Amino acid sequence: MLDATTRSGGTATVSPRTAAAELAGATAGPAAPTGLSARVTRVLLSPWSRLSLLVALLASAATAVVLFQPQELLTNGWPPQLGGAAAALAYAVAYGLCTVAFVPRPLLNLAAGALFGSQFGLASALAGTVLGAGIAFCLGRVLGQEALRPLLRGKWLKAADGQLSRHGFRSMLAARLFPGVPFAAANYCAAVSRMGLLPFLLATALGSIPNTAAYVVAGARASTPTSPAFLIALACIALPGLAGAVVAWRKRHRLRGH
Repeated sequence: MLDATTRSGGTATVSPRTAAAELAGATAGPAAPTGLSARVTRVLLSPWSRLSLLVALLASAATAVVLFQPQELLTNGWPPQLGGAAAALAYAVAYGLCTVAFVPRPLLNLAAGALFGSQFGLASALAGTVLGAGIAFCLGRVLGQEALRPLLRGKWLKAADGQLSRHGFRSMLAARLFPGVPFAAANYCAAVSRMGLLPFLLATALGSIPNTAAYVVAGARASTPTSPAFLIALACIALPGLAGAVVAWRKRHRLRGH
């Protein structure tokens, strides 16, 4: 057997096999963590731990809304320190955070119209809608998707997941236009599916325009309830809701018949 090193003229030379072993050891990097720290890391990063974190975050946000009562903006008005575009931008950020905390969007849309008028109110409300939907989508995708996807075993759940995964844009556009689909439910259903973020945001922005505009105009013209604009806005709010109730009632009876 040959030695690992041979000497020639007083100079040590390393055999190719030894050099390759040393090079592999140098490039392998530090060993993977083992023991208690590794187990704790796996537990903290497990799907169910992340889902628990998501539930805790949403519960904390809802509790904060109950304590701080942002709906008082409707009666107290916007802080006088902010005005114009800066106030509309600040409201859009607050709007987005409030939707993540399950504050009803109709209330936020009415407040946007009452505080900023039709134009600035609509822009602020739409920006807040997209922001809130994006935050909810990212939270659901990062913290909840891996844990919840194995639970999609029911017929209706699989059908909804397949529809959102294959036809994400048009499915989400229809969900935003249809008044009977809760905003938060649509956000987290899309997050658990394989729908992309960009189609989700684009469908949310386009599909939310009619309903948002109706509420914003109603809020902006609430001081003149007999004006044509206010009455048209009320009609745009009531008619889609009535149509949605009729469609849901008919589908329910068809399902019972089958």
